[in-house]
Amino acid sequence: MSERERGLTQMASQKDKEAKAATAAKRLPRTTLSGQVAGQIRASILDGTYPLGSQLNEMELASSFGVSRGPVREAMQRLIQEGLLRSEPHRGVFVPELAPSDLIDIYFVRRSLELVAMRRILDLPDRGGVVRDLSALVRQMKAAVRRKDWPQVADLDMLFHRRIVDEAGSERLTRSFATLQAETRLCLQMLMGGYSENAALIDEHQLLVDLIERGEIEPALAELERHFGDPVRTLQKANASRKEKLGAEAA
Repeated sequence: MSERERGLTQMASQKDKEAKAATAAKRLPRTTLSGQVAGQIRASILDGTYPLGSQLNEMELASSFGVSRGPVREAMQRLIQEGLLRSEPHRGVFVPELAPSDLIDIYFVRRSLELVAMRRILDLPDRGGVVRDLSALVRQMKAAVRRKDWPQVADLDMLFHRRIVDEAGSERLTRSFATLQAETRLCLQMLMGGYSENAALIDEHQLLVDLIERGEIEPALAELERHFGDPVRTLQKANASRKEKLGAEAA
């Protein structure tokens, strides 16, 4: 092959690479758009804009977001995989409605994973990093409670427990916990009223931090077990709080 032919071949190869890059760049906004739509739907589910049990309509969502149905369909599929939406054949797509039995099962699995993580953390020679992070989250939680920002309290609660699991240093444990996060967030939506009824919320989290810092294994495990409590009882408190609020608004 002559020098000129080699040069032409290299130019053609370069143009081919540029064409592929341009094609990939053109696809990117569509992927980004579906991600943005998924983010907005996710936020609306978690803040109660789309209540548990409500049906989501693809065409209506596309219209409200000002996009075509394609990105909405992709977003909904992503949220179905996360567990924040449920597809029912011949009926449509719904925000899952959790029964008390679901609540018990989700918290049973969470408790099991976190107890394993806590035991491993307490075996670590250096717990300074996790103690600092958890302490910071407790301070933020305290500020959110003062503001009566219960959704923020729920977010910080979730971050607190996720940090405990992550510190165990097990990729598979973290992955298992992550699969529960979406359903846990739905649980927290159900239990939101229970936060305002739990006066000891900050003290419970601070005690967990103190026990981790001191390395007290059995007391820490016992406190974590107690901290989970009875989710159904918490749900009953949340429902009572919700009814009381609705009654006050109607009066």
